[in-house]
Amino acid sequence: MSQDSAAPETGRKLSGRRRREVVAVLLFSGGPIFESSIPLSVFGIDRQDAGVPRYRLLVCAGEDGPLRTTGGLELTAPYGLEAISRAGTVVVPAWRSITSPPPAEALDALRRAHEEGARIVGLCTGAFVLAAAGLLDGRPATTHWMYAPTLAKRYPSVHVDPRELFVDDGDVLTSAGTAAGIDLCLHIVRTDHGTEAAGALARRLVVPPRRSGGQERYLDRSLPEEIGADPLAEVVAWALEHLHEQFDVETLAARAYMSRRTFDRRFRSLTGSAPLQWLITQRVLQAQRLLETSDYSVDEVAGRCGFRSPVALRGHFRRQLGSSPAAYRAAYRARRPQGDPAGPPPAAVESMVPSQLPPARRAAAAGATATSAAGPDHGHGPGHGHGHGHGKPHADAFTGGRAALPGQRSAP
Repeated sequence: MSQDSAAPETGRKLSGRRRREVVAVLLFSGGPIFESSIPLSVFGIDRQDAGVPRYRLLVCAGEDGPLRTTGGLELTAPYGLEAISRAGTVVVPAWRSITSPPPAEALDALRRAHEEGARIVGLCTGAFVLAAAGLLDGRPATTHWMYAPTLAKRYPSVHVDPRELFVDDGDVLTSAGTAAGIDLCLHIVRTDHGTEAAGALARRLVVPPRRSGGQERYLDRSLPEEIGADPLAEVVAWALEHLHEQFDVETLAARAYMSRRTFDRRFRSLTGSAPLQWLITQRVLQAQRLLETSDYSVDEVAGRCGFRSPVALRGHFRRQLGSSPAAYRAAYRARRPQGDPAGPPPAAVESMVPSQLPPARRAAAAGATATSAAGPDHGHGPGHGHGHGHGKPHADAFTGGRAALPGQRSAP
């Protein structure tokens, strides 16, 4: 979960040859340089003069070099995989391709490190390396929202939450894309040395010591591209063509010729979230777009997004985006240069079919699916009792503004 409280006890004692203050960063050829540089900057620079305790950094090559990165740069790591045996924390900042398997030797080194009590960290697509090593089985995890559906589909035993900036599950931690790696590294420093040390480091990096909210505000695609080859694509297409009608998740399951439980499971494996969770997220996205592109009142926006009342809209909007609809609109307009139109007028948007909308608007249109499918009761009517996909009432799915995932171990 994206929070700063102490991490759960791992139950593993660190091997005698490993040291808590030693951080190994595992680099691969083809990895993006920004993500790779984050742990190097956080753990590799001596900032004791600013009150930041010192770590010892070991930069390790996960495969034979030279390692080529963004822009054709070539890197030479001073250590190989054998150096990981000394680290109390091992960071995989990114992986070059979500479709190719990581080197077996690197996966073995990660497994040994974990067995010997080391803390294993995956930043952005580094989560795919941790999953390939089997370290995320039965655990909550996150990655860049764009790759979360692929991670969930390829590794169904991983409980992927695409909304979080980072997930701390004690001895295994993962972060969302790019800058979220900074959030997780600061969290590690805060866990190890306290709030003051993390705050001092954040000031040196000129970043906020902690960010509220999650990835929801950055989402801009309703479903992964690969859905086109899945049987559920027809159901989703039907939903997008019937946005004006009232239907719930049971209706979609029936159109897919599946039981509600099977439909929930298949939908989750495809998208990384339960159907009702996805639908509500899309409704809020639709509201977000209308607040940006129209002069509708908040009451009107609520109605056009299928919320029973403005109160319901405000509740879900605040949980997902961290502000009220009115405050979001005011902030958006304050940021927009004068004379810059927010987008096509509402009537033009509403006259388009989903396939005609530009990508940013297509996700908004998909929000209307959420509007109809979740129904006016927001998950409290018939057929919504298992909207989170695991037999829990919908109300429980947003306790504390975050979904409760199976296998998630909350920090005490």
